[in-house]
Amino acid sequence: MKLPLAYKPLGFVLGWTSGALAGVVFRKTWMALRHEEDAPDALDQDRGWGEILLAAAVQGALFAVVRSAVDRTGAKAIERSTGVWPATDQGGRD
Repeated sequence: MKLPLAYKPLGFVLGWTSGALAGVVFRKTWMALRHEEDAPDALDQDRGWGEILLAAAVQGALFAVVRSAVDRTGAKAIERSTGVWPATDQGGRD
């Protein structure tokens, strides 16, 4: 059975969805942490290093957590419905 190949389109959709969801989670988290709607980015001239690096660290951590949760949920759903795990290797993140 070629499930890993068939899983690719679903994996793409899950990846896109997790990125969008992570963006929403980050915006809400930043608002709760700093009471600001816009988080600083690296080219924001009026922000200091601390704020920029904090925003990047929080965003990166949340993105990784959301992506992992969405990927794992999708893989478990495929396994439950087909009886086959969608990944052929046991390796780490791509």
